Amino acid sequence: MNFEKINKNNNSIIKYSKTENVFTDICSIIESARDYAFHSVNIALVERNWLIGYRIAEEELKGQDRANYGTEIIKKLAKELTKEYGKGFDLRNLYYFLNFYKTFPNILNTVCSKSKDLLSWSHYRTLLQVLDKEAREWYEKEAIGQTWSVRTLQRNISSQYYYRLLKSQVKEPVIEEMKKVNENKYLMNKLELVKNPVIAEFLGYSLDSEFTETELETSIINNLQKFLMELRKRICVCCKTTTYSY
Repeated sequence: MNFEKINKNNNSIIKYSKTENVFTDICSIIESARDYAFHSVNIALVERNWLIGYRIAEEELKGQDRANYGTEIIKKLAKELTKEYGKGFDLRNLYYFLNFYKTFPNILNTVCSKSKDLLSWSHYRTLLQVLDKEAREWYEKEAIGQTWSVRTLQRNISSQYYYRLLKSQVKEPVIEEMKKVNENKYLMNKLELVKNPVIAEFLGYSLDSEFTETELETSIINNLQKFLMELRKRICVCCKTTTYSY
């Protein structure tokens, strides 16, 4: 079997280039599988939360003549969904989803056409606290370009990093200060996704159960083959279109 030919024809989700070192090649295969699995789970989680927010917003419009209709709908949904799926769908989170849709109305275009530039759900939830549109877009762009961890993003928002840079005539000292303060918290680590209880709940794990990173990582890779293939098909289809008909 010619793996190079498979990759060239985009028939494999695992990116693999053969070398003379079998150990290096197998490590490359494992890392590629991990990266694809983690990234795909994140895409699905972001898309799910956006769609939930979209559907709630759509339902709210039906009660435009009733001031409390939207609040009543969300309370009822929170109660029913929490009973069915757990506390990840409580009242607070449903409002997060609704706000996410309203704040990032075009996020699904990013999911399809530029998924590599998609942040994690925890990043987007953190960005929702930034009410200034220009500042929020700047933080989003920097978080993607500089691969900020969620903790780094939160700290930079809390420390008014955007506004301090905006007011500084000499920006380099401000940038270096940010990197020094954050140190090991600066860059994203793909295992940050595995450790996140939101991801664990999304995959059906109880938040009260104990599990190692290796166990969860193995479960992601071994049990998502069907999901990955279906997601790949959906991405290929929606990449052919430029708009959504919601």
